[in-house]
Amino acid sequence: MTARPAVRTLLAMAGASIASLVLAACGGGTVDTGAAADTSESSGALSHVHGLGVDPADGSVYVATHSGLYTVAKGEKPKLVGDREDDFMGFAITGENTFIASGHGAPGSDRPGNVGLIESKDAGRTWTSRSLSGEADFHSLDSAQGTVYGYEGGRIRTSSDLQSWEDGATLEALDLAVNPSGGRLLASTAEGVVASTDGGRTFAKGAEPVQAFLSWPTEKSLFGIDPSGKLNSSADGGKTWKQLTAVPGGQPQDLTAVNADHILAATQTGVYESRDGGKTFTELAPLAS
Repeated sequence: MTARPAVRTLLAMAGASIASLVLAACGGGTVDTGAAADTSESSGALSHVHGLGVDPADGSVYVATHSGLYTVAKGEKPKLVGDREDDFMGFAITGENTFIASGHGAPGSDRPGNVGLIESKDAGRTWTSRSLSGEADFHSLDSAQGTVYGYEGGRIRTSSDLQSWEDGATLEALDLAVNPSGGRLLASTAEGVVASTDGGRTFAKGAEPVQAFLSWPTEKSLFGIDPSGKLNSSADGGKTWKQLTAVPGGQPQDLTAVNADHILAATQTGVYESRDGGKTFTELAPLAS
């Protein structure tokens, strides 16, 4: 597995906390899917969260991890979706029962080390390879207005058909977020949040505060979580930020906002949900330590 290229820069510019996020997102540099699965099953907890989402078809919460895709609900044990215990890295829900993802095939499977861009039309039960099989490992995926935005190999890549890709800017980033109209793309970096208005071909200079993960559900509701786990919001596309609260569990692993009120965050201790715009959070599932 290739570590995100931002490690050294983020370590120097933003401190050890955000650098360790990058390492954690890569599973420590090894593909040990079996061990991660054993830990999750024995403890009733997930580990190594790489993506979060809510299926608009039924409101189910999905968690993409180092050892497969799971559904979670308060008071219930996480459930593996299908039988694919792959390392799901980039993950996004693009429509009802429709998901896109990337990552690494599980050891012993017939899938490649880098699965490229894959898609599911049945809520994650089965997956179809769409492009770049054996070549690409997207660590962040987002979509808007029919275009998919991905971060892979230290560069921005975009596709309107999941098959052909256009290469954009090269940068050291941790996460991407695009606004619903598709007119503005953000990336989290050690210098702060950087913005592109040309589909990721170029980016302006970074603006503090540093955010580890980003999510942009509505034009006036952009959310970011900083390396210590503090949730922030912006009503002007990231030009200014307001600190909301600290999500339980400290250092974050992922963030997804479904709308201005419904927010999901994964930290070191669990997957948490807010239904009041980030004022309060409740635990949906614990994470294995």
